[in-house]
Amino acid sequence: MQYEHLSSNLDKIVPDSDELQKEVYRIGDLASEFDVTLRTLRFYEDRGLLSPQRSGSTRLYSQKDRARLKIILLAKRVGFSLVEIQDIMDISDGNLPEEEQLTRVLSKFKGQINVLKIQRVELENSMQELESVIASIADLIEQK
Repeated sequence: MQYEHLSSNLDKIVPDSDELQKEVYRIGDLASEFDVTLRTLRFYEDRGLLSPQRSGSTRLYSQKDRARLKIILLAKRVGFSLVEIQDIMDISDGNLPEEEQLTRVLSKFKGQINVLKIQRVELENSMQELESVIASIADLIEQK
């Protein structure tokens, strides 16, 4: 899977504040590391999800931007829309106490699990229906 290297453990996704200032990444570095296109990173920037610094025309991403990209890709992989991802980022960027931020994000993640469970049931029902149609078509072919 494209994002297998992403951790579902937020402690591993978001580095310590000391680490946030140490490294700088170019757009190509992040694109390669996360197997996304340059266009994808520019799109996330246009949507306000990432905010790289500029040195001339070169985009320079901080460790914080890298951590945000991990969260964005994780959220995308588990089915959140861009609007929902923006909301998650806004919660994280807000002036709320950390416990409240975590509680709100936890609530969104739990809600997404419920959405995925519903989708799984719908998918299983669709597959059963399709298998039934396939069996009917196969029977018709055998009768001829």
